[in-house]
Amino acid sequence: MTLLISRTDDLNACRALRRAVFIDEQNVPEDLEWDGRDAEALHILAQQDGQPIATLRMFRDPPEAKIGRVCVLPQYRGTGIGRQLMDVAIGILRDSPRIETVKLGAQLHVLEFYRPMGFEPEGPIYDDAGIPHRDMRLTL
Repeated sequence: MTLLISRTDDLNACRALRRAVFIDEQNVPEDLEWDGRDAEALHILAQQDGQPIATLRMFRDPPEAKIGRVCVLPQYRGTGIGRQLMDVAIGILRDSPRIETVKLGAQLHVLEFYRPMGFEPEGPIYDDAGIPHRDMRLTL
């Protein structure tokens, strides 16, 4: 089995994963998921034997970057794919000029997924698409 995680311009593959996870599985309304910002984002895609299995998108606005839309297909959760996906994204951001911090909005049930990477919660819990979230920040 071959795992490839890299930047991608294949927005159709990323959107199909996000549809499966956020819209179909988590019942996020389509109008919230499709916010019109995909064209300005940098996308990372994980593929197992050529099949898309996980994705995220990033925005860089020095001195901060934002990671969002992190999703892994259910059958690959708990395998380390999500961590590897995040490691690639964080590596890209560490190499980006003038990026000092990385922010993300984490669903409450996955806060502990992000902590070992150095992300710390900040601010109050809030609702995003009917799902409780909390912001987290990583200093690079």
